[in-house]
Amino acid sequence: MVGLKPKKGKLLIAEPALTGDVSFNRSVVLLAEHNEEGSVGFILNKPLDYNINDLVTEIQIPFQVYNGGPVEQDNLYFIHKVPHLISNSVEISDGIFWGGDFENAITLINEKMITEEDIRFFLGYSGWSSLQLDAELSSKSWIVVKNEYESAIIQKSSNAFWKEKMIELGGNYLLWSNAPENPSLN
Repeated sequence: MVGLKPKKGKLLIAEPALTGDVSFNRSVVLLAEHNEEGSVGFILNKPLDYNINDLVTEIQIPFQVYNGGPVEQDNLYFIHKVPHLISNSVEISDGIFWGGDFENAITLINEKMITEEDIRFFLGYSGWSSLQLDAELSSKSWIVVKNEYESAIIQKSSNAFWKEKMIELGGNYLLWSNAPENPSLN
């Protein structure tokens, strides 16, 4: 499971050594794109303190918004598993799609045809320039794992997600699963 190459649809698990990184400490990132020009992903396990209807007043239902990453945090992004309802979306992998017709998505959310189990909203994204992610992988900042949840990853995203992944990785990672988020406060 450990040692996979980055590819869109895979998960990046922050190594415990990233504890000083405000953006990525204990993050689980879904790679939405990875090619020779760079990589784009969304942090799955960092909910923000507001909902989509706080940001988009046309949306009447209070879906949670997540911190997608440190890039363009004033922009809204979304992933979903309903490409038959949201046109112009781009497949990431395994039934997970990125973006699409936002106005149509708003209408379908308000009509309750799209639920919070179908879509996830992010402020910002995680981005790496060409070869930057490879360099971070070489320096042991990330672990690449398969997304065994496929499209159900949209629901799998609590604050405890990183801890769950550490337990799954086992070995020396088990120790980190119970470590405090800021070891200096221990």
